[in-house]
Amino acid sequence: MPSFLLEVGTEELPASFLSSAVLQWKSRIPQTLQENNLTYDAVEVYGTPRRLAVLIKNLPSQGSDRSLEIKGPPAQAAFKDGKPTPAAQGFAKKQGVEVSALQVRPTDKGDFVFVQKLTPGRPVVDILTELVPQWIFKLEGKRLMRWGDGDKIFSRPIRWIVALLDEAILPIELDNGSETIRSDSTSCGHRVLHPEPVTIPHANDYVSTLRSAHVVVDIDERANTITQQVKESVQKLNGFAQIYPDLLEEVTNLVEFPSAVVGNFESEFLNLPTEVITTVMVSHQRYFPVFQSPNAKELLPNFITISNGDPTKSDIIARGNERVIRARLADGQFFYDADLEKPLESFLPQLETVTFQEDLGSLLKKVNRIGLIAEQITEQLQLGEKERENIQRAALLCKADLVSQMVYEFPELQGVMGQKYALASGEDTAVATAIFEHYLPRSADDILPQTLTGQVVGLADRLDTLVSIFGLGMIPTGSSDPFALRRAANAIVNITWTAHLPINLQQLLEKIATDFAGEYNKDKNQLVAALQEFFLQRIRSLLQEEKHIDYDLVNAVLGENDPEYTERALKDLLDVGDRATFLQKIRNNGTLENIYETVNRSTRLAAQGDLDTKQLDPKTIVHKELFQKSSEAAFYNAIVDLVPQTQAAQQSRDYGQLLTALEQITPTVSNFFDGPESVLVMDSNPEIKRNRLNLLGLLRNHARVLADFGAIVKNL
Repeated sequence: MPSFLLEVGTEELPASFLSSAVLQWKSRIPQTLQENNLTYDAVEVYGTPRRLAVLIKNLPSQGSDRSLEIKGPPAQAAFKDGKPTPAAQGFAKKQGVEVSALQVRPTDKGDFVFVQKLTPGRPVVDILTELVPQWIFKLEGKRLMRWGDGDKIFSRPIRWIVALLDEAILPIELDNGSETIRSDSTSCGHRVLHPEPVTIPHANDYVSTLRSAHVVVDIDERANTITQQVKESVQKLNGFAQIYPDLLEEVTNLVEFPSAVVGNFESEFLNLPTEVITTVMVSHQRYFPVFQSPNAKELLPNFITISNGDPTKSDIIARGNERVIRARLADGQFFYDADLEKPLESFLPQLETVTFQEDLGSLLKKVNRIGLIAEQITEQLQLGEKERENIQRAALLCKADLVSQMVYEFPELQGVMGQKYALASGEDTAVATAIFEHYLPRSADDILPQTLTGQVVGLADRLDTLVSIFGLGMIPTGSSDPFALRRAANAIVNITWTAHLPINLQQLLEKIATDFAGEYNKDKNQLVAALQEFFLQRIRSLLQEEKHIDYDLVNAVLGENDPEYTERALKDLLDVGDRATFLQKIRNNGTLENIYETVNRSTRLAAQGDLDTKQLDPKTIVHKELFQKSSEAAFYNAIVDLVPQTQAAQQSRDYGQLLTALEQITPTVSNFFDGPESVLVMDSNPEIKRNRLNLLGLLRNHARVLADFGAIVKNL
């Protein structure tokens, strides 16, 4: 069985496109092979800055035959008195079969005519010739380009195509205006180490042939080589390296034959904050910094760059990189010294000159709003005077470093430099730390703020952004979220959960929205409703995706179009997280089954009554004189005993206590339904019926303190 090799040779591809293209091919190519009934043993995708390749092993000579069932006209239109009508004859002719091949079979909409057709498998050469252009030109990416005078679009100009079915060239032509690229067996080696063309004798020889031309096409192999070389290099320096995953991925996709080169810089630059040096190295130069110890704090005056050049010229390569890093660090030293000449607070007036958003005004205006929101959160948390002062000071200074020379040049250092300049200006340590922490988390896998001051200022900053941007009607749709509002809402929820902050999000949204609506003449109620729905979506997503709560249990704590649960969730984020986690726990250990049937049955029947879902005490709504069976009195007494236990569970959020109470009442309710003294809930007497529905409604309401059991699926 043959193997197929496709190599698309290009000008140097962006590292980000290469990563994305490899992932797309790993998904799309197996899918399209399956759609065309082609089996295979393996699909191996390779990539370097100058090529994207796939090797498909052990393909059949042709696709599998396919049996298709085609539905025709209704039987009564196709046959009359047992004879075919023009409708049947036309359908048979269109499908290329005799009328006798038609079959009549019943469907949900009556009897219809069907025909079974066997479609022979196509030759693999024909299928691949058709698929290859689709694989190439259906790749998605940013800033795709045209070249020459053609209309073909790709990340970079395509220069050659290798297409081999074993050793035979598969004829592929890419017409691009005046230029036509035809496939053959000739590839290109390393630009410097092997500039001559390379002939690939057989598809399965691809990796080894390119390696002999100093091109390592396997991405994982290059990454492992780089990691090993970096570790060996730092050992010689008696240092330690941190292999940043993003940097490793980018560097891997920038080289075809990696070789580590060690460079040096002047020791006096080590007076700069470590973050400045590492930002210059990692983000701007793609170097690996060298640390004195594994804790990644103190640096050595060295760096490691991964070269794609001639390893024998490492000294020359090192000197060139040293000149670059020296200039960048000198710039950093100048900016740092200039910024330190004045206190951080002195930068505040400049924030008036920086626009946060066209309709929302300057960064200084945003800082003022952050301070007001932080004060509201402080009041909810009932914090002391010193904490209030630190929070307000941090809120005032949290954006000041954005107009410093260092952050203007290196935006990645926002917050980092604010913390350092605050300390240099004599600010309280809690204030300085909060300036840095209020940006956390900066990504999905980043740490959360650890101090209360940083948490409060971070919440205030994100709440201001969310309410303001929503207030302008710029709500995220699909994948479009230019202000990262989903990430901001996720951070608010995660910070609240992790730090156990008892904030009332509903109250905050209403207050902030009221202030915004008053200033910008917007509909406050519409704004609050949109924010509520958005936060519920984020809570739902976080519970399912991060806390791994089953979807029906999430529905049970958030409700489905249930205003009571919506309000409850937003008023107490800690509670909704606790209830969801508790439900998942008792499902996993089997305890949920002990109460599920009884509570769920009661919940379904109670829906036919009219009892308010907040009612817990039976004394004013259940009339004992209407009882006809002892099971009703027992049910009533059990509910009376349940009230203080439920109220205690509400106050302490000890839902284990509520679960135990519901387990204890379950036999009594089961007897009410099915025991010797069972009753017919839907009695013909409307007063008795309502009385019994109220009993069930009370049980439902007590269970609703934990969750809406009507939303829980028994066997998930």
